Amino acid sequence: MKFGIATFVDDDTVDPVTLARAIEERGFASLIVAEHSHIPASRESAYPNGGDLPPWYYNTLDPFVTLAAAAAVTSTIELFTGVALLIQRDPIHTAKEAASIDLISGGRFTFGVGAGWNLEEMRDHGTDPKTRGARLDESVEAIKELWTDEPAQYHGKFVNFDPSYCRPKPVQKPHPPIYVGGNSDATVKRVVRHGAGWISNPLPRDVLAKRIGQMREAAGHDVPLAMFGAPVKPEYWQAVEGLGYGQLGLFLPSVGRDESLRLLDEYVAQVARYRSAS
Repeated sequence: MKFGIATFVDDDTVDPVTLARAIEERGFASLIVAEHSHIPASRESAYPNGGDLPPWYYNTLDPFVTLAAAAAVTSTIELFTGVALLIQRDPIHTAKEAASIDLISGGRFTFGVGAGWNLEEMRDHGTDPKTRGARLDESVEAIKELWTDEPAQYHGKFVNFDPSYCRPKPVQKPHPPIYVGGNSDATVKRVVRHGAGWISNPLPRDVLAKRIGQMREAAGHDVPLAMFGAPVKPEYWQAVEGLGYGQLGLFLPSVGRDESLRLLDEYVAQVARYRSAS
């Protein structure tokens, strides 16, 4: 099981270049970044984890710009959106952005996608929350077409374009890995439909085990598993490693440069102790 770093890269904390270099220098496998385009002042949508919305949600950098900066100063780490809110994005632009990162990084991009939970945020993008699942499915399918066909075309209810040329194509063939976020019956169906992996939140082991079992049964094979925001708790790592997780993105709070580097050093030591004890 690999360990990466999952975080919200903000405009007043450690910069993405310093962060990416530090992650790679310490031997972590990936940088996994969250996305929110904006946070509407209305708080109609309750924060899924309860309580007030954490401050780091309000000022996140764009994930594709962040990963492009990280790609330019690293050579080994995986560059992972965790997750891109695809229902709020134009799929043609997103296909180009993602393929560009895969190209400049030499094939290190991983496409984590999700439908999101903030209803006001998605409405501001013209997305009806009732149709977000269908829009997400069409967007994933359209992006895969743009990545693999030349010319590509897609004709759906929410995404529609005639034969078109879209370059660059990703380095990874047939395309970068796709991971779907969420925790619902619809998520299970979406993972299977797209031949994708699952990027989960750090849920209790029994909840994870149930979903993973559903996915494996429906797909007829193992499903790649990753996690955004895993706690720095070796006992939890051991519990989920047994479920078949290939990668845990350890949660790094959105803090300043010096504190970020100190925490990364702590995480390295914890991971080393965990591996030596395993």
